[in-house]
Amino acid sequence: MYRTLRSVLFQLDPERAHHIVLDNLGRWPQLAKLAVRPWEADKILTTTVLGMTVPHPIGLAAGLDKDAVAVPGLFHCGFSSVEVGTVTPVAQPGNEQPRLFRLKADEALVNRMGFNNLGSQACAQRIARLHRRGGYIGVNIGKNKITPNEIAIDDYEKALGDVLDAADYVTVNLSSPNTPGLRDLQSARTILALLDRLAPHLERAHKPVFVKLSPDLSDAALMHITEALVESRLAGNLGIIATNTTLSRSGLRSAEKRESGGLSGRPLRTRSTEVIRLVRRVALGRLPIIGCGGIFNGDDAYEKIRAGADLLQIYTAFIYEGPLVVRNIATRLAERLRQDGFSSVAQAVGIDADA
Repeated sequence: MYRTLRSVLFQLDPERAHHIVLDNLGRWPQLAKLAVRPWEADKILTTTVLGMTVPHPIGLAAGLDKDAVAVPGLFHCGFSSVEVGTVTPVAQPGNEQPRLFRLKADEALVNRMGFNNLGSQACAQRIARLHRRGGYIGVNIGKNKITPNEIAIDDYEKALGDVLDAADYVTVNLSSPNTPGLRDLQSARTILALLDRLAPHLERAHKPVFVKLSPDLSDAALMHITEALVESRLAGNLGIIATNTTLSRSGLRSAEKRESGGLSGRPLRTRSTEVIRLVRRVALGRLPIIGCGGIFNGDDAYEKIRAGADLLQIYTAFIYEGPLVVRNIATRLAERLRQDGFSSVAQAVGIDADA
């Protein structure tokens, strides 16, 4: 059914199609059950990370539901967690349209949305009104476009204060390529200063925090950041998301590759797995990792878990494959774990990186 729907949606402008689906899923969450009948994940997939126990490790990455308008419907699609945002302290329109592009031949997307959102307070209020969650809700926070980097920490602290009570965990986004200068904040010193400012709030609320990193950082920079995070004040309640979108256009076939913005989807798979493996080796398992980038099937998921990912997130695969993709990934992942003699996800985490 989704293949038919996708053929219609893919005739529309990508952002318009995105809003049609999200708005309808928000109004009628039960629509998801027409495409995905209720199912239970294999018990082998149950895992716990930073106090969060999920029936399977597959969550939705930030960027799809920026303002938490369709969270119940997305949980009906099978996700064990839904990360909303990126949200900023003050609502902002984002970049000019068009700003979202399909690279069909590459099963990829390019976006230069620019943190378009209704503000962190509005997002938190919408989450607070939910009667049932259906899983863990993460909130991804960022700085406003007009905020100078010198005072960016103030924006993160304000956004955190707005969403902290509503969120089950928080993600600090320093790696979007679509806010000018944002990636300049990805130094170990700046990240530690930011986390030191956020730490009292997070410790008081007992909420985990993840730092989302760029795949375009050098291996040396990634190692330096990871080493710093392992020693940070929040270590023990801190993780890494590897990775955000990339500016690389290597090996692409689609004409839309010329569009500026962050690339997601299949072409990101190899680099994101490399980053996961590197972080795992440097952290020696002391920082949990959410693997994100190019996961389309259970084999992709298993590759990232073996590289060091404790949990997983998808986005682009959901656009191309539809809501059944979560169940399909989970089913195949369980098969691969059993085939290799594992009895849990945790047993397989980092098995390749640690070898």
